[in-house]
Amino acid sequence: MTAALAAAAGAVGFSHSSLATPTQANSAVNLAALSMGDGQLSELTTLRIERRNLATRDSSRVALTSVEKTKKQASADRTGKARAAKLEATRALTNKRAIALAKAKAQIDQAQKNVRESATRCEMMLSNYRITATYGMGGTRWARSHTGTDFAAPMGTSIRSVMKGEVVSADWAGAYGRQVRVRHEDGTETWYNHMSQFDVRVGETVYAGDKVGEVGSSGNSTGPHLHFEVRPGGGEPINPMPWLRNHCGLNP
Repeated sequence: MTAALAAAAGAVGFSHSSLATPTQANSAVNLAALSMGDGQLSELTTLRIERRNLATRDSSRVALTSVEKTKKQASADRTGKARAAKLEATRALTNKRAIALAKAKAQIDQAQKNVRESATRCEMMLSNYRITATYGMGGTRWARSHTGTDFAAPMGTSIRSVMKGEVVSADWAGAYGRQVRVRHEDGTETWYNHMSQFDVRVGETVYAGDKVGEVGSSGNSTGPHLHFEVRPGGGEPINPMPWLRNHCGLNP
């Protein structure tokens, strides 16, 4: 087919080295096409169609690749946004729960503090005890009648303040041995005697149930016990048992 085109060009007076206008060239091609047979024209037409189809397929392939890439990017963006939104929702819920938990804990702590600091709240001084001597008893161990109540307990048992108050003494007190005195808000003093050790110091505020010392047998004592006294206004002692029942609601 190329040879036929060249021959046709030569037939109309053009050569490869001659100058020709595009119109003249087209005329030559058209003349060459006219001189071709049906088979050659069919081959030329088929070639042109194939080239056009190839160009169309390449263009379509590029367009499809671009569309697929855009779709994948859009899908990735949606997935990323959904994950970010879920993470933010989880974080917000966690913060909300943490705030609610902290608030509830603060309320519980405040309620416990209010109960603990209540001036009227009372706690028994010992646990696992037995009463071995009561107020007013006589005997060779006391110069006169007994001035308190004795609660026998194992050596080292914790002794607790019966009510909120201020420690006004923590020292050796002769026959009382190691002694702690606590003054309460109404002026009443409670005395804790014969201790093996102190756990408070003068000026310290204690609350009902706070440890003030441990059971011992110091001073005028024949065994480990707590000698407990109640002294209204810091004066003369009274019977601790009615005071514990009526003032504190305790029944030793």
